[in-house]
Amino acid sequence: MGSSRLPGKVLMDTHGRPALAWLVERLRAVPQLDDIILATTTSPGDAELAAWAEANGVACHRGSEEDVLGRVVGAQQQAGGDIVVEVTGDCTLICPDVISLGIETFLANDCDVVSNCGKVQTFPLGADVQVFPRKLLEDVAANINDPAVREHVSLHFYESPDYNVINLIAPQAWRIPGARLQLDYVEDHQFIETVLAELVPRHGAVFGLDVLAKLLNARPDILTINADCEEKAPR
Repeated sequence: MGSSRLPGKVLMDTHGRPALAWLVERLRAVPQLDDIILATTTSPGDAELAAWAEANGVACHRGSEEDVLGRVVGAQQQAGGDIVVEVTGDCTLICPDVISLGIETFLANDCDVVSNCGKVQTFPLGADVQVFPRKLLEDVAANINDPAVREHVSLHFYESPDYNVINLIAPQAWRIPGARLQLDYVEDHQFIETVLAELVPRHGAVFGLDVLAKLLNARPDILTINADCEEKAPR
């Protein structure tokens, strides 16, 4: 809730619902997921977020605001799963099929990490999924004190040569050049509102990335809404 660029963004009214509600509904449409847990902070400002999670049947773990890595590991330990699917809370338009692809790819291969948002970026920003064993992240949290790694949870996987990372490549139907789907700025909120207004009446709340791609490739004017927003580098 304390985002410096867009305070309160995850509970901001977005086409009639909190932005986080759209994300959670999409996660609940992923058949391979056993549970969802929200990792937020012990900051008083995030009490509203924890209350929303409780009211909406979402498990919640509260931890350090500064040590995001430690907080996420704590949430994973609370959830108790061996395999972690990490999605950031500002990926409002995340596609269930993309998450399923990440999980299926991880289970079918001998690898450490499956990701579509590491060194190879063919998916739109904000369609991000990462899959890895909980133990790997616990090891990173126990041994790496680099401030950038503590803030950007999975960064060490991509910077170290010690991990076997499979980078998902988007099929053509999922490619949207120049698209930003995450919620970081006022313009991002306007973009997401516009997309939902266009697609929800025709396709329901859980439309796929292929449907979104068809809309945006046909309507480049929508892409211009947040085209000037910049992604913050991890270092």
